[in-house]
Amino acid sequence: MTSDDRPEAEDAENTRETETPPAPEHRADGLDLARAAARAAAASPGSVPRRRTGPPRRRTTTTSSGARPDDRDPQLLDDAMGRLIAHQGWEVDLKVQGVFGRWAELVGQEVADHCTPESFDDGRLVVRTDSTAWATQLKLLAPSVVRRLNEDLGHGTVTVIEVLGPHLPTWTKGRLSSRDGRGPRDTYG
Repeated sequence: MTSDDRPEAEDAENTRETETPPAPEHRADGLDLARAAARAAAASPGSVPRRRTGPPRRRTTTTSSGARPDDRDPQLLDDAMGRLIAHQGWEVDLKVQGVFGRWAELVGQEVADHCTPESFDDGRLVVRTDSTAWATQLKLLAPSVVRRLNEDLGHGTVTVIEVLGPHLPTWTKGRLSSRDGRGPRDTYG
C-alpha cells in the first residue's frame, strides 16, 4: 500500500459517512415509530382505506367560540358555581344555612348556648331551647333577632320565629301516671 492509496481510502470513508444521514434519536414514548409506520402504510401502493361498518355518521355542525369568551371556554369555579346557584334557586337556602353556621355570632354566645335553630321554611324559623325559661327569654328577644337576620338575609326573608321548648318525656302512660292529674309541670329549667 502506497501513500497515494491512503488518501483515497480516507476520502472514500469520509464520503460514506456524509452520504448516510445520522439516525434520529429514539424517543421513549414511541411516537416516532408510530409516525414512521403510518407514513409507510400510507406510502405503500396497495393500501386501501378502512371502511367504517355500522350506521352512517350524522354530520353535526359545530360552531367555534371565536375570539370572544363563550360558555364553552374554561370558566372560573367561582363564576360557574354562582351561575349554578342562581339557576337552581339556592341563594336563600345557602344564606339560611350560613346563618345556622353563624348562629352564635348573630344572637350572642349566651343565647346560642341555650337555643339552636332547627329549620327554616317559608319565612318561619324554628328554634329549640333547652329550658322553658330560655324559651320565654327568646320570645322576648324575637323581634330583634328577626331584624338582625333580615339584615343578613335580605328584607322579609324571616317573618316569624317559632320558639319550641325542650324535648320532654311523656307522662301519659306508665307506672307513675295519674289519670286526672295536672301533669309534671315545669321541672326542667
